[in-house]
Amino acid sequence: MKLAFRKARLIVHLLHGMLTVATRFPRASVAEREALNRAWSLKMLRLCGMRLVVHNDSARLDAGALVVANHISWIDIYVINAWRPTPFVSKAEIRKWPVVGWLAQQLGTVFIQREKRSDAKRIMHELSDRLSAGELMCVFPEGTTSDGLTLLPFHANMFQAAVSAGSPVQPVCLMYEDAQGRQSTAPAYIGDLSLGQSLDALLRGAPLTAHVYVGEALAPGADRRMLAAQAEQTIGAALRSLQGAAPVVAPTLAPAAAPASESGAATPAGLRAVVASQSQDRTLLDEGVEQRGHSA
Repeated sequence: MKLAFRKARLIVHLLHGMLTVATRFPRASVAEREALNRAWSLKMLRLCGMRLVVHNDSARLDAGALVVANHISWIDIYVINAWRPTPFVSKAEIRKWPVVGWLAQQLGTVFIQREKRSDAKRIMHELSDRLSAGELMCVFPEGTTSDGLTLLPFHANMFQAAVSAGSPVQPVCLMYEDAQGRQSTAPAYIGDLSLGQSLDALLRGAPLTAHVYVGEALAPGADRRMLAAQAEQTIGAALRSLQGAAPVVAPTLAPAAAPASESGAATPAGLRAVVASQSQDRTLLDEGVEQRGHSA
């Protein structure tokens, strides 16, 4: 019953988001839309039993940058929007999801049909144009979700948009932590899980903390493959730092070197030490209030 009640609250929140977008967005400025999006996303996280901690936010770029992040779950989108609202590139199937698909479309999501090679070229040109116009765009270069314990290899195609536009790339690392300070795989949307099963796992895994580590911007250069490799290296290093685990030799879905609990969550021994050492860390609450200081 408790799980059903929490799901009902999420449905109400999604419907409220549709109403807000339909009635307030048409007459709102860009800044006002971003504030509404961020506040709604922060509340979405709270309803999922999740808080947000941002590391190294002083490196954040607010215009004309390609944001790239590791991809674990559908909740990643709301985590990034709660940090700093950013339009996404997403698989075309999401456009058909009830409520969520409509909201994504209204918020500037670019949908790609992965099975069509020609569509990737179309998306790349659209991204390049939007970056050149000073917009932010976010892509998940792994191309699919993982359990978050390690990275999958980055695909270089979308990095061409940053090269063509001469725009910087902002690497962002996502990691989820449970109430015991262990890395949690509860949010992972992988394998044969349905969206409903993924939501159940996330809600049962709460309370959770979503960590966002903002990497230093990368110059676009002239080679998308080199740029993709730099972004993968930066995000991989941030993930290992948050985990406090030894470097992973090969990108794989197998658990990292850290020991696992019965629930399948890796235990990052150095996580709290890393968090406590971040002088630029911020804890963001669902009310949109910012508290500066250490998050340990």
